Amino acid sequence: MTEPNNPEHNGESSEDETPHLIVPAKTGVLHRLRNYFLTGIIITAPLGITIFIAWKFIGLIDSWVTPFIPATYNPETYLPFDLPGLGLLFSIVVLTLIGALTASFTGRILVRFGERLVARMPVIRAVYGALKQIFETVLAQSSKSFREVVLVEYPRRGIWAIAFVTGHTEGEVQNLTEDDLVNVFLPTTPNPTSGFLLFVPRRALVTLNMTVEEGIKLVISGGIVTPPDPRPQALQDVPQITSREGEADAERAQFDTPARAVGDT
Repeated sequence: MTEPNNPEHNGESSEDETPHLIVPAKTGVLHRLRNYFLTGIIITAPLGITIFIAWKFIGLIDSWVTPFIPATYNPETYLPFDLPGLGLLFSIVVLTLIGALTASFTGRILVRFGERLVARMPVIRAVYGALKQIFETVLAQSSKSFREVVLVEYPRRGIWAIAFVTGHTEGEVQNLTEDDLVNVFLPTTPNPTSGFLLFVPRRALVTLNMTVEEGIKLVISGGIVTPPDPRPQALQDVPQITSREGEADAERAQFDTPARAVGDT
């Protein structure tokens, strides 16, 4: 009687028929779990940090303003718990009333009297004047400051940096130069509140179509968050800036050439 085929008798090991574990399947599961974890961080981290900063800011304003609210008009006097945001709400109401009072004829007279009084104080008038000019420039609706994102060649030719136009150059700086200069703020990464003030000719700037918010995100992220190009595809395929690497190398070589001593041939 013929015996059935046996792997052992055929010289084949039975271990060959044992199913092996698929390592790529494990790797795929771990990869997906890692992606889920990173996605959760991307979603929750900005939201959590924003809520934390807002909560701290509201608490700071409340700690400053709430003690100045009379106990009679403070709702917390009659409630067994604190009201978060009460100081912030009170500040908004007070600032709105001050703005309405300043817009009136009597308010303008009081403001002029106060500014004349401050102008007679040697140190305070300089601080007040600088702060007033900054707030008027940034907050005024008619101001064009920080409304334009540009490219500027910095720190040398052929290297471009994101910058923000803050206004037209005036005074002695403009009068000493022939070019039409523009005040440009060049922020640092990742902290855009610090940077450099540059006086750049208007012809040397390249205006971008991105918004100020998109430009700030690009600076803070160090180039990781890049806004899309809103221009038509036909314009995207055509370079608008000519490469100046050759000019930059020639200019650098000119300054790097060592001066020859007198009598050298």
